[in-house]
Amino acid sequence: MEVFLSDFHWDFAVILTVAALVTGVIYLLDVLVFAPRRRAAGSEKGNWAVEFSRSFFPVILVVLLLRSFAVEPFRIPSGSMIPTLLVGDFILVDKHAYGLRSPVGFWQITEGSDPERGDVAVFRFPVEPSKDFIKRVIGLPGDHIVYRDKRLTINGQDMPVEPGGVVRVPGVPGGVVERYIERIGDVQHPIIVNPNAPSRSIDFIVPEGEYFVMGDNRDGSDDSRRWGTVPERNLVGRAFLIWMNWNGELGRPNFSRIGTIIE
Repeated sequence: MEVFLSDFHWDFAVILTVAALVTGVIYLLDVLVFAPRRRAAGSEKGNWAVEFSRSFFPVILVVLLLRSFAVEPFRIPSGSMIPTLLVGDFILVDKHAYGLRSPVGFWQITEGSDPERGDVAVFRFPVEPSKDFIKRVIGLPGDHIVYRDKRLTINGQDMPVEPGGVVRVPGVPGGVVERYIERIGDVQHPIIVNPNAPSRSIDFIVPEGEYFVMGDNRDGSDDSRRWGTVPERNLVGRAFLIWMNWNGELGRPNFSRIGTIIE
C-alpha cells in the first residue's frame, strides 16, 4: 500500500483511466440492465449519463490504450534540449522502448530494452514524479561521468566534439553561444555551450539501476548535474519524432520541423 501511494500522482493519465472506468461501467450496466428495461417500457433513449457514456467510452478507451501502450504526445516547454528540440515542439514518445508500465501506479507490465547512451528519453522527474522531463541519456549504470571545462568524459574516454559555429541567443551573457556536434557512442547530435557561463563540473559514478541525463543546452539545462540520477522505474519512453511545432513568437506553425526524426 505504501509503495502504491508513493507512485500515485494525479495527472492526465489517472484522469483518463478514471473516465474510462466510470463511462465503461455505465456503458456495461446500460447494455445489461438499463437498455432492456427501456425497451420493455417502449423507450430507447437513456438519461444524459448513459448517452454520454455510450458516445464517449469507446473514444476514451482508445485514447487511453494508445497513450499508455503505444505512443504518447508531449510538448516541449523549455529550452533545455536546444538545439535538438525547440520550445513549442510537439513530439511522440515510444512507450514500448523501455518496457510498458501501467498508467496508474506505474507498475511494469512488459520488459523493454535498456536505455542506450545518446537516447533522448522522457522520464518522471525524480524530485517531483508528477512532472515529466526530457533529457539525453549520458551515463548508464556503473559509468564514470566527468564533465569539466565543458567537455564530457565517459569511463575515461573523451566524447569527441566538432565545432559547429556560433548561434545568437538574446538574453544570454555575450549574446552568443557556441554550437558543437558531439558523438556519444553511435549517436551524433548537436549541443550548445555558453562560453560565459560557469562550467558546472562534475565527477560522478552512476549507481546501479540509475541513469545520468543532461540537456543538449549544456548551460541552460536543469539535469543530473544538480538533482542526481533517474531511477530505471521512472523511465517513460524514448522520444523519436517531432510531429508539430508551434512558433509562439510568430503565432503560427513552423512547418520545417514537422516530421523531424529525433536523434
